[in-house]
Amino acid sequence: MSEHAPYDLRIAAGGDQFPVAEERPALSWKLPRTWRGQDGYDLQLRVDGVEQSVENVVSARHLFVEWPLPPLRSRQSVSWRVRTRLGGRSSDWSPWHAFESGLLEPDWSARWISPQEDGGYPRPAYVLAGGVDLRGDIAQARLYATALGVYEAFVNGTRVGTAELAPGSTSYGDTLYAQAADVTALLRGGGNDLEILLSDGWYRGGVGTWRKRDSWGTTTAARLQLHVRYADGTETVAVTGADWTSRRGTVVAADLMNGQTTDFTALPGAARPVRVDAVTAPPISWSPAPPVRRVERIAPRSVTRHGDGACIVDFGQNASGWIALADLGPAGTRTVIDHGEHLDPAGDLTTAHLDSRRPGEPAIPFVQRDEVVSSGRPGEVFEPRHTVHGFRYARLSRAVDPAGIVMRVVHTDLRPTATFACSDDDLNRLHEVARWSFRGNAVDIPTDCPTRERLGWTGDYQIFAPTAARLYDVDGFSRKWLRSVRDDQLDDGRVVNSSPDANRLKVRDEPMVNGITGSAGWGDAIVLVPWELYTTYGDTAALAENWPAMRRWVEWALATARDARHPSRVERSAEPLAHEEFVWDGSFHWGEWLEPKERAADGSLVDPVMSDPMAWYLADKGEVGTAYLFRSVRTLADVAGVLGHAGDAARYRETAERVRRAWQTEFLDLEGRTKTGTQASYVRALAFELVPEDLRERAARHLVGLIDAAGGHLGTGFLSTADLLPVLADSGHPDVAYRVLYQRSSPSWLGMLDRGATTIWEDWDGVAEDGTATASLNHYSKGAVIRFLHTHTLGLRQAPGSAGWESFVVAPVLDPVLDRAITWATGTFDGPQGRIAVDWRVEDGHLSIAVDVPGGSEARIRFPDGSTFHTGPGRFTQRRPIN
Repeated sequence: MSEHAPYDLRIAAGGDQFPVAEERPALSWKLPRTWRGQDGYDLQLRVDGVEQSVENVVSARHLFVEWPLPPLRSRQSVSWRVRTRLGGRSSDWSPWHAFESGLLEPDWSARWISPQEDGGYPRPAYVLAGGVDLRGDIAQARLYATALGVYEAFVNGTRVGTAELAPGSTSYGDTLYAQAADVTALLRGGGNDLEILLSDGWYRGGVGTWRKRDSWGTTTAARLQLHVRYADGTETVAVTGADWTSRRGTVVAADLMNGQTTDFTALPGAARPVRVDAVTAPPISWSPAPPVRRVERIAPRSVTRHGDGACIVDFGQNASGWIALADLGPAGTRTVIDHGEHLDPAGDLTTAHLDSRRPGEPAIPFVQRDEVVSSGRPGEVFEPRHTVHGFRYARLSRAVDPAGIVMRVVHTDLRPTATFACSDDDLNRLHEVARWSFRGNAVDIPTDCPTRERLGWTGDYQIFAPTAARLYDVDGFSRKWLRSVRDDQLDDGRVVNSSPDANRLKVRDEPMVNGITGSAGWGDAIVLVPWELYTTYGDTAALAENWPAMRRWVEWALATARDARHPSRVERSAEPLAHEEFVWDGSFHWGEWLEPKERAADGSLVDPVMSDPMAWYLADKGEVGTAYLFRSVRTLADVAGVLGHAGDAARYRETAERVRRAWQTEFLDLEGRTKTGTQASYVRALAFELVPEDLRERAARHLVGLIDAAGGHLGTGFLSTADLLPVLADSGHPDVAYRVLYQRSSPSWLGMLDRGATTIWEDWDGVAEDGTATASLNHYSKGAVIRFLHTHTLGLRQAPGSAGWESFVVAPVLDPVLDRAITWATGTFDGPQGRIAVDWRVEDGHLSIAVDVPGGSEARIRFPDGSTFHTGPGRFTQRRPIN
């Protein structure tokens, strides 16, 4: 590849075997490696072989460039390349990049087909079968398919594509994605068999804590369209319709959460006509996200026989996926496989910590169970691709050959974008544990956990999105999920707690769910996640498509702050004080959530929600609500500025200042103390810039005092833990930040690792000293701490005001406590401008920093002694003494 040409061409679209776009795909490229920028470009495009040029475009933009030609039609093949210009000189041409447009909604002639079902539960997966006769001179074939349910497509007995759990999780009332595949090599002249294996999936299967079924509909359906082009240019099209049949197959039970049962001895059921157009579905579109795939294989770390003849398999890593089992035993052998995150003191699998509980009601046992019955045929492998589990351990009902079992790690195939390593192995391990936790919660949508709930909680992703955007390219993944957030938004502007919303609160009356919808820190995801996509990737489309939903959410929150008051303030003053118009305290908030639990006299943990639900529900959480109201209103003003809405930008900027003053009046005293007096309240106040400049130092000292009083332990929960260490370091207390980071007794991150964590826990005390587990052992939100390792320990962060990493800062924050200090760190970030590499080392009282700056970026390198260097693309090295 030429150093003098643009590279890494891409479009804002997903796809399996090849990128698949809608009508107007945005184009992006990286600049030649030595170029600081561009002032223009030329494009060459071939659409269905017809070449077109777009020349002499005057623009510095090279990320998310608008489609320059008329909208694409269905099934068009496109290749394109770019040449950039700067100051009168032109680069070499880039390599060609190819993609296709999908089968667009108006051109679907296939009918929706549904199986003839027998009723009952558990439900099987059904085989939908059809066929087509073809000529022998096949030049190209594309198969387009989708489903209400989860499906696999087969051509002449061969599975199509590499995507898993298609078509993925969406708010099916409004959005449904299709998949495209090149099946040219699978077809032959003469008769060809087409099959779809269809199960409930997210559409109709158990969802959430209570395994709610039929959330989006009671009838599954599939739609398939095959386009075959012959050598002479003529075509044959085969579609699903009334001539297809349905039957039961070997997958006799399939639920995405509970598990799958396959009976290889089961005889094919009788073929019956399909039901045609028995469902109502939204228009078909094409996902911007990469597909879910089997991304890794993990062999067992150990296989241990248990007293009842079962065996416990430890894969050494908590992850999402399933097991592939090749040792199925003789014909008729049934193997039951239970999956979980934890072992009890006797070494047996336990999932009791994941049981679902409502106050005053018996627990609902948590189950992830697959079963298989062997036919005895050689080469038979059980791989349950119509379910997915969160697990480290598996309990098999019989002994198996360890060589015949493997974990298949399954999640969205995100492109890794960051590396990190340093001289402290514990921190390296923490980085990997947090990364695995996100991987396990990235199965098509960002979930809270891969086990008990497996829901796209807005608060979780709002917290973790900045960390996710450092670790992986999550632009398309996030935009896909945000479409569900918009789909689920209520008419009054509230954003639901999790999306896709299996409660269907937008169309169903659920009083209890309605009463806990619209929380600060959760609904704010509709503002804060798109802003993160813009700042990280330069993706203005993420702002534009979410702008109406952002405004509706913020306007609802502002109106609620004005019209509703917490009872404690009504008691204080019958008439609201002037500033209370902007205090958001009168509606439901989750609050900080999951701060370290206090202990009862007997040493047991006290759950503030379960022990007194009503007191927790009614507690004043206005500090959290008002802080997030300020943050979202201020961010909305920034969004308006980027989108060119000058009037809105000015109005929201002024409103944000009024919210900030209200927060200061209500929740901060003249000594810089917060009214609630918690670590979380200080972290939030400092991170969100709520504290006046002349009080910031005092507020930071109050925070440090609380940490000291807790013996060097953190006291933050869900919302503010990610900001704790950056706030400490940026306010002049890096020693305290590293003290908290290195803490090993509970609550702490390294304490989790010392107790065997391979993913981040939901509770700080997820595993007690006696080995008892509590709540989920794979919740990524507290793992957001590892962003500190990138932004402060490594020292790489984007410069203020920059978007798309056009400008960045390298300023390592060293631990002043020398006997524990890190002596070197190295890392990379493959950002939208190219790869940034940072390497620093402390030797002989000097700090050496080396930085690789990609084309399109500029860097400022700052040493602890205050020395600052500015540089453009290329390699920078410098050595300075440490004061």
